[in-house]
Amino acid sequence: MPRMLPLLFTLAALLTTAFAHPHHDAAFTDEHATVFTCSPIGTVSNPGKGPVELRIDPRYADGLLGLDAWSHVQVFYWFDKNDTPQRRAVLRVHPRGDARNPLTGVFACRAPVRPNLIALSTCRILSVKNGVVTVDKIDAFEGTPILDLKPYAPGPDRGHGPIRTPDWVRRRPGSDPMKKPGPTQKPGPGKAGHTHQPGSAPKQP
Repeated sequence: MPRMLPLLFTLAALLTTAFAHPHHDAAFTDEHATVFTCSPIGTVSNPGKGPVELRIDPRYADGLLGLDAWSHVQVFYWFDKNDTPQRRAVLRVHPRGDARNPLTGVFACRAPVRPNLIALSTCRILSVKNGVVTVDKIDAFEGTPILDLKPYAPGPDRGHGPIRTPDWVRRRPGSDPMKKPGPTQKPGPGKAGHTHQPGSAPKQP
């Protein structure tokens, strides 16, 4: 496994002072200025076709014990190609890069621009061997930093009660939400999906 670059990513508890919305008052900014630092546990090896390898750093390989008993894994990764102050300051977008969709807050859609550039995909596990988790596919670029892995548990992860979605989501079911970048957002390195249906490529409205 190639040696990982010593990448460090700063994740704010909410918004740090550097990326605070200009309309937030000083009390809010000061109260929530705590910053957490984490390092990737691995990287994505995505050839573009066929299965994808999640290459876990040897320091964390022991954490994979038992993962092969699960059928699907939730992969948390970092939109590293969007890691600029400008893109992290975006709070509203037209989902799917389509101006016909209503202006929507980034916390109400799956846009790859947001204060903390955390992405999520649910993938089908093909194998877990020698520190490498092979999955069917993932919407992430080659070399994308992986932050965490969690097994997909159908009960708690699906949620409880009826599932409700906005009209713009139902308008184009199964479409790639980030296929056409709009004027207020650009496509990121990954697009994890609106609904995490096991066996399908996750997509983000």
